[in-house]
Amino acid sequence: MMNEFIEKCKSIVAVYLGNPNMSKDEIFVVWSCKTLQNKKALLSATAKGAPYFEITYNGDKDETYVDVYKKERNYVVK
Repeated sequence: MMNEFIEKCKSIVAVYLGNPNMSKDEIFVVWSCKTLQNKKALLSATAKGAPYFEITYNGDKDETYVDVYKKERNYVVK
């Protein structure tokens, strides 16, 4: 069941990146969990500058939500 969700997430990421046929090996899962009927996964792709995806499945409503994040900046604070 969770594997199906992860595959769906990878397909969502591939379509968003404009390459629905991209290898699933180019998309990686950073973290995932299942709590009761809900699921969540954090993913990205190996391509330089690829955004970070937070994909959530709401089991009560049978809906999937996708949040996309792009790194804006990285700096050091001492």
